[in-house]
Amino acid sequence: MKATAIALTLAWGAVSLGGLVISSAASAANQATIAIVSGTYGSNCGAPHGNVTRDLAAHCDGLRTCSYPVSMVAAQSDGCRNDYLAEWRCGGHEFHNAALAPGAGDGDRLILSCEPSSGPGH
Repeated sequence: MKATAIALTLAWGAVSLGGLVISSAASAANQATIAIVSGTYGSNCGAPHGNVTRDLAAHCDGLRTCSYPVSMVAAQSDGCRNDYLAEWRCGGHEFHNAALAPGAGDGDRLILSCEPSSGPGH
């Protein structure tokens, strides 16, 4: 079963659900890059919060968009159907998180971005 990605964005009046972004963030955020806050693989299986932060940061910090392959950590599963949660900032004010449902593993990618969006298809 393929895991699905869910992204939520909280910023100065910004909300993102399934690719739809409504934002009133300042133009300074247009040049913001990813700053990883935490990465957690398998919290639903008892893993500690932030257990893969270092690996996620090594792949995504400083980029405007990052396609993170969950297979990088999937070998740590120990038979439990793990979820994956990434938390990051864009600039000083925008906070984002994205999650893959339990069962995330080989072939699944989590997309993190600080690219501005004007709505679906833009």
